[in-house]
Amino acid sequence: MDRGAADRLLLTAVRRGGTWGGVLAATSLLLAGLYVVLPAVMGRTVDAVLGRGDSTLWLTLSAVAVALLVVCDAADDYAGAVANSRSTAWLRHTLLGHVLDMGTRATRRYTPGDLVARLVGNTARAGSAPAGLVWAVTELVPPVGAVVALALIDPWLCLTFLAGLPLVVLVVRAFVRDVSDLNDRYFATQGRIAARLVDALTGIRTITAAGTTARETGRVLEPLPELHRHGMGMWRAFARVSARDATIVPLLEVAVLAVAGLELARGRITLGQMLAASEYVLLATGVSSLVASVNRLAFARATAGRVAEVLGEPMVAYGDARLPAAGGGRLEFHRVTMRTAEGDAVLDGVDLDLPAGSLIAVVGRSGSGKSLLAALAGRLTDPDEGEVRFDGVPLRDMDRAELRRGVAYGFERPVLLGDTFADAIGFGPRRPSDAEVSAGAVGARADTFIRTMPEGYRTRLSTAPLSGGETQRVGLARAFVQAGPHGRLLVLDDVTASLDTVTEHHISQVLTGAGALADRTRLVVTHRASTAARADLVVWLGAGHVQGQGTHRELWAEPEYRAVFCPEPEHHESVLPDPEPEVDEGVLPEPEFHGGVR
Repeated sequence: MDRGAADRLLLTAVRRGGTWGGVLAATSLLLAGLYVVLPAVMGRTVDAVLGRGDSTLWLTLSAVAVALLVVCDAADDYAGAVANSRSTAWLRHTLLGHVLDMGTRATRRYTPGDLVARLVGNTARAGSAPAGLVWAVTELVPPVGAVVALALIDPWLCLTFLAGLPLVVLVVRAFVRDVSDLNDRYFATQGRIAARLVDALTGIRTITAAGTTARETGRVLEPLPELHRHGMGMWRAFARVSARDATIVPLLEVAVLAVAGLELARGRITLGQMLAASEYVLLATGVSSLVASVNRLAFARATAGRVAEVLGEPMVAYGDARLPAAGGGRLEFHRVTMRTAEGDAVLDGVDLDLPAGSLIAVVGRSGSGKSLLAALAGRLTDPDEGEVRFDGVPLRDMDRAELRRGVAYGFERPVLLGDTFADAIGFGPRRPSDAEVSAGAVGARADTFIRTMPEGYRTRLSTAPLSGGETQRVGLARAFVQAGPHGRLLVLDDVTASLDTVTEHHISQVLTGAGALADRTRLVVTHRASTAARADLVVWLGAGHVQGQGTHRELWAEPEYRAVFCPEPEHHESVLPDPEPEVDEGVLPEPEFHGGVR
């Protein structure tokens, strides 16, 4: 962990506590000052009651000091809570924004569960920095003030205490050394458990169907012994410092009180001063308070390091270039190469020039890089080598908003974001009208089942369980809407995989017809020959290269191309799929029912 980055983040988080951080510092200082003054006031009060002064005055001063102590303590806690909450809110907003700005790199570098642990638990710990830092500093005021007070009462009391002070310093130093590394390892292990838990929740249906609940429980909780070991290590560190505190502090207090007793017998100090001296010894050896403050800062520093680690990852950088007004969605790939983490090329020097306004089908066997090519087309990821251009403009140079307006995406397994169907379909950089939302749903064959919902498009997604095909159609409707008035490129990554043949036919008609999408460039990743047959151009990928380009009819002459759709050649009945007949939408029943019930 980069300690310097963690410390810088903590200082920034402290500043984000705002004016409440200043209030916290003021109340903490006042509170620390009261702790230093109170023993002296109480000692003078005892002497006054015993006939050495105005008892009424000193009793009043003691009562005022105690009242101020209570008020300042309450104000200190409140200011600390507010400053911490503001700091935590800033950390969470900053971290979440950074993760989202990292794009798809975020989930390649960190697992979702680990990111959730850092975003929720770690930011809360790191967000306690304002109170932790202020209290760590102000906790030093009572010990220093107590040493000065002992010197003012009697120099021998101060010298006796200073003789044993190195032992107290060694105790605190050893605790700091022990607990720092333990905290780092503890939170890292906690993050691994969170990551495994999220994976298990994501695959809960597979786990249930496979009957591997017990095995998966064991996998998720496998790091628990390590977590327990680090947790016990922290408790042992606490136990050691507590045991040393329980040994050293009483001995030091006895030594100071013994000297104070001798000075009292000699008449050099009063009984009230001896009482004050006994309180100052406890303040000066406040190991438990120092340890608590150090521990809060150690926790904050360890978790801030985990947050800073993510914030140190580069975000996707955008330029300020705009698309030319006359462009129509031309897409160019120049020597594009993409490699796996192991260095193997998934795409190797790909060159493509995809004409504007055309329907392009991307086909190939599983693992040939089809989805990767689709991701590169709209800059969901960047190539390791080479360049992608959109209407002649390199994607890396484009303005972010301009790029997102110009490219719309549909995915095989869409995640529906928003509260209602209308929210999910309209999700994007602009807010579409109700008519656009409805038109997109009609084009994606989602309108029929949405209108059967209790509140139609205003039905909450959480109350409407959907089948895979229905979810896919809602995601496709979103893509159609976002490809609206300003869109130039529509990228569909195997969006019909869960659809029946009839629904897929209707959606193909939307893509190939003379409607709103006719002048858009449509890049469609598919494994269906019928979709490829309707395309203006087919890009055939294999072994990291473009194996061929042309129409489906032209490429069908290649046995390897036919094998992409027909793994067993003897089973395919026709060389070319015939054009499918027109289908009357009013006659065909909806092939899927809402709720996923068959």
